[in-house]
Amino acid sequence: QALLVESGGGLVQPGGSLRLSCAASGSISSIYQMGWYRQAPGKQRDLVATITSAGTTNYADSVKGRFTISRDNANNTVYLQMNSLKPEDTAVYYCRMYAGFRFYWGQGTQVTVSS
Repeated sequence: QALLVESGGGLVQPGGSLRLSCAASGSISSIYQMGWYRQAPGKQRDLVATITSAGTTNYADSVKGRFTISRDNANNTVYLQMNSLKPEDTAVYYCRMYAGFRFYWGQGTQVTVSS
């Protein structure tokens, strides 16, 4: 069984930056893809960005040019660098991993963008 632990959320002013981290531990095999999703109050959980083990990335249109996803394969960790944050980026951010033909989710970390 794998465990995902996220960190790096918090309160930031509009235009600021945050870096989220997600570390996978436990019984892990063949990680294919890791990524970030977010869910604002009263809304569905949406894709933010994903990255495959080969480094192929995919971003939601709303974050292109502002967010960058990266991963450390050796340490089973994925990062999300978020720049030029806007109030509409406020949400709980969840890490997701696809490994061994299963999806795993982290517990979520709150990101609040407000002045």
